[in-house]
Amino acid sequence: MRALFPVLLVLVSAVPAWAGERPAKRPPAPPALLHALEDAFTAIADQVTPAVVNVGAVPKRTTAGPHGESPERFREFFGEEFYERYFKRRPPGEARASGSGVIVDPNGYILTNNHVIENADEIMVRLSDSRKFPARLIGHDPKTDLAVLKIEAAGPLPVAKLGDSDRLRVGQWAIAIGNPFGLDRTVTVGIISATARTHVGVATYENFIQTDASINPGNSGGPLLGLDGRVIGINTAIVASGQGIGFSIPINQAKEVMRQLIAQGRVVRGWLGVVIQDVTDELAQTFGVRERQGVLVADVMRGGPAEAAGLRPGDVVVELGGASIREVPELQRRVAAVAPGQTVALTIVRDRRRVPVAVRVGEMPAEEPARAAARGAEDFGLTVEALPGAQALRLELPAGGVVVTGVAPGGAGEKAGLRRGDVIVELDRRPVGDPPTFYRALGALRPGESTLLYLHRPGGSGKNEYVVLERGGRP
Repeated sequence: MRALFPVLLVLVSAVPAWAGERPAKRPPAPPALLHALEDAFTAIADQVTPAVVNVGAVPKRTTAGPHGESPERFREFFGEEFYERYFKRRPPGEARASGSGVIVDPNGYILTNNHVIENADEIMVRLSDSRKFPARLIGHDPKTDLAVLKIEAAGPLPVAKLGDSDRLRVGQWAIAIGNPFGLDRTVTVGIISATARTHVGVATYENFIQTDASINPGNSGGPLLGLDGRVIGINTAIVASGQGIGFSIPINQAKEVMRQLIAQGRVVRGWLGVVIQDVTDELAQTFGVRERQGVLVADVMRGGPAEAAGLRPGDVVVELGGASIREVPELQRRVAAVAPGQTVALTIVRDRRRVPVAVRVGEMPAEEPARAAARGAEDFGLTVEALPGAQALRLELPAGGVVVTGVAPGGAGEKAGLRRGDVIVELDRRPVGDPPTFYRALGALRPGESTLLYLHRPGGSGKNEYVVLERGGRP
């Protein structure tokens, strides 16, 4: 437990170094204080652990690793020993311990991750008292990687209380509970390392809590807790090549997604109908703004709310509802939270002048078919969207193409030099017409194989170039 208390030891030091005095030797922390903190951790574990469940799933068609990973990715990240133990020896069709979940309502509603239950034919939930229940999928939201399950129990169920993630502060305690590698109800402790993390590359709408509380495969869907024992996040992702870097979905975001999934089985989001990109230092000089001040409109979709409001390619959105906009995920998240039909006030920079624009927000079109096709792109850290016809004509690209909307740090796309806003015109010397076709072609590559991309890089020079994209993992 000693490693948990450096901050407490600093706080009890009475002599300030800046005063020019020699610091006195730090006295040990009072035993009563250490016992009180220890009691808080154990009380939280006792209180919340019964509400943390093990989520098992039987895949529909594809074979996956014990925690939802493909066999190749599981072997790549965790080595041959874990692959043999947790994947290779598992009988086909047997329910796998996909991850974790947390009961958040006495009626049996459970919050977990979408990737835990994605493509599942059957879902089983096991409680800490070993009771097992078949779970019904109430709804799922790939854009935030959240899902809601429901179980029917004759008696009362243990429930975790929900906190307020908007009040989190960097440095406060964080406790994770889950089932890493099938080790049920594992409790780990750390701190909140950062809030509002974006560009992680695991979801469309990212606003993650970063923590160094130990999170591993199998923790997905389990709760992150504050020192009051309330859920502040749903554990979702880790940086496989790092240590002490985990990410959780803020519980306030999860509450709203859960509310909509329970009420109507889907999440309704606001939509502007624009293709956007971050403002780099080079772009900032060109468009008359500061770096990370606003979001650049790369294109406006025909018939969408932005076109009706008069937005144009080259506009820089710097404010929404009077509050500043700094990057793409922020604008996406805030527009999505607006109810369709409402009018929002934007401030844009056009020709170096600030211009107010009122936009009547529309409803985001369904993208489930495209999302299903996009699973093949997860190994590449790359997301794309259809290239609007108007932009294709303006760029003189009759074959069309897809525009890169996300490049995950450290992924194959970044290693190939791809950037947000690039237009991929050809894959393996064949025209790319739409995202599903592109994703299917990537999904056909085996680990270690590569493909040739021909792309158009928008900008002053309008440069075209070839790049090689390689799928990671062992062949």
